[in-house]
Amino acid sequence: MIDIVKAVQEADPSLGSYVIVLRSDSRALAAPDRLTDAAAAWVAAQTPEARLAEVTIALAPYPGAAPAERTVTVLAFPDARGLAAFATAWTADPEPEEDAPAA
Repeated sequence: MIDIVKAVQEADPSLGSYVIVLRSDSRALAAPDRLTDAAAAWVAAQTPEARLAEVTIALAPYPGAAPAERTVTVLAFPDARGLAAFATAWTADPEPEEDAPAA
């Protein structure tokens, strides 16, 4: 993952130092270029300066392989706090809701 972040930062330095690359199956994404309504609302409330971008990078699929172009979805934050808060809220599997205690 560090190689992907480094490639993203080199491809688009305007994104800054605090970026998270979202997997295509991320529960925060509605499409590669759009957050879900819930994730967008969270970002607007918690870290409105964050910016969603698609970046094309050259990345080897495994060590020793030739790099291939790949477009990734990136969420860039102005600071580490925003990145950490988003990662905590949106990249972990959601906690299952507790069942009501049996009577």
